[in-house]
Amino acid sequence: MCYRIIAILFVAFTNIARAEPDIRDTKLLTQPAVSKDHVAFVYADDLWIADIDGKNVRRLTTDSGVESHPVFSPDGKSIAFSGQYDGNTDVYLISIEGGAPKRLTWHPDPDIVRGFTPDGKAVLFSSARHANAFNSRHQQLYTVPVEGGMPTQLPLPNAFEACYSPDGEYIAYNPNSDRSREWKNYRGGTHGRIWIYRVKDHAVVEIPQPEGRCNDLDPNWIGDTIYFRSDRNGEYNLFAYDVKTKQTKQITKYADFPVIDINSGGGRLIYEQAAHLHLFDPKTEKNERLRIGVATDLIDARPRYVKGAKYIRGATLSPSGLRAAFEFRGEIVSVPAEKGDARNLTNSPAVHERSPTWSPDGTSIAFFSDDGGEYQLHVKSADGKGEAKKYPLAGAGYYERPIWSPDGKKIAYIDNSQSLWIIQLSSGNVEKIASEPHYGPSALVALRAGWSPDSRFIAYALSNKTAYHTVFVYNVETGKSTPITDGLSDAVDPAFDASGKYLAFFASTDAGPVNQWFSQHSNDMKPTRAIHLCVLKKGVPSPLTRESDEERGPIKKKDATNDDGPPPVQIDFDGIERRIVALPEQAGNYRSLQAGPAGQFF
Repeated sequence: MCYRIIAILFVAFTNIARAEPDIRDTKLLTQPAVSKDHVAFVYADDLWIADIDGKNVRRLTTDSGVESHPVFSPDGKSIAFSGQYDGNTDVYLISIEGGAPKRLTWHPDPDIVRGFTPDGKAVLFSSARHANAFNSRHQQLYTVPVEGGMPTQLPLPNAFEACYSPDGEYIAYNPNSDRSREWKNYRGGTHGRIWIYRVKDHAVVEIPQPEGRCNDLDPNWIGDTIYFRSDRNGEYNLFAYDVKTKQTKQITKYADFPVIDINSGGGRLIYEQAAHLHLFDPKTEKNERLRIGVATDLIDARPRYVKGAKYIRGATLSPSGLRAAFEFRGEIVSVPAEKGDARNLTNSPAVHERSPTWSPDGTSIAFFSDDGGEYQLHVKSADGKGEAKKYPLAGAGYYERPIWSPDGKKIAYIDNSQSLWIIQLSSGNVEKIASEPHYGPSALVALRAGWSPDSRFIAYALSNKTAYHTVFVYNVETGKSTPITDGLSDAVDPAFDASGKYLAFFASTDAGPVNQWFSQHSNDMKPTRAIHLCVLKKGVPSPLTRESDEERGPIKKKDATNDDGPPPVQIDFDGIERRIVALPEQAGNYRSLQAGPAGQFF
């Protein structure tokens, strides 16, 4: 069957309300800069300028590329920034009055503006243009004349964010980029630190850090003080280091959101915190939150028509295969195999619905929706009629892989902490089954639910200390999990046979290096997996037992009208590891094992 959705057209209706920015106090103004009389910032990937009090907002650039990292010149008459006017990211200079920007660098590697030299004659920027294939994670500092000319590399092995002292005799800089963008509270060997470099003799000293390390970033030098942001006391806040007394003092004490993107000019500091811009005056030690209103069309946020299979993210078949439901750009859409029309079940352009799964009886479709702000489980009639029933969920916020129990009374799912949960649809009660002991990339997470035919058991796989996975079976009635495999092979994707007699899974003995995802030496390796079968009940013959044709006497016919559902699954855990057999199929790079009719797996 071919589900024809490529030619289907979907529209975000213009009468659907969407969240509009506040044009009097706009949020998400980023990468601010400040001078004596003005502030500059990036919004919607363009460069903007306003008076120091936030009034008289003007857009300086309208390029289709991204403008970033603005810095005012010492006299406040121009702004250096990184722009993409010609496709590449280079250093540009523009007057605060506007006009055509002047391009200063031409190298194919991205050049990121960091500041000006104290005399204002050159722009300081960082670039990895001289890095090699084995050292591309590092950047170096350069200056380029504002009048144009060749850049000059500074004699520092590697540097990222940096600023000059007011007299130009020192440079405060971060030798490494910010690792805490990926790992909050990162304390590893490349943690953020600020080094103070003396130009005349190349001497370097480091701003002291507490025991256990921290991340010190964004140095800005005003007078005898280096201001920076640090997570040494928890969340990122503004700190000050006196170069004469060698003392460090905390300036702000935010606990909700971090201080980011510090910049200085005109004797002030400006930074972003909680989606707003703040000014700090070192003389009075007072903070002021700026209220800046930006009115723009935000063309990328306008409702528009879209179509095509490229927007499909998730899919589920109805039990009969007559229809399929797709996650299409945040909508759940039901599509016929041959006859009928496509049906938008959610029709909510301002809401993100995803991960549809069809109920076993074919009457309902379950999916996750962030309608209301936080993700919940929604269960809606498959014909699109009526309102969806909403279930609040427990867990770490972002949910995926919902799987119905065969009796249609429960749904299993996993959350962003890589924990497995089940929800009782009749009561809405949520129960946690297990959690991954080691967090890692989602591509290597083997945690997913495999229901038994009678809905009494769930099979799943968890990683262990050897970087392999162990298969467990959870009893829904008793709330107890029991290991099935011994952990000496990488066992994943368990699935119950439809007869309830067997549990199948993949197992590998060469997946260890691949599962050690942080080590790059295994990038070119692929694991091989074989299919194994576990006989769940003692006395049930192995499917590989040698058969012999023998007379068995009269065969009693089954009552065709007697249908009490699947027989109860019986599992004898005692000695179960000795009832695991390898199927005679060649090992390969298999994945996503699923049960079909009794005796068949896909």
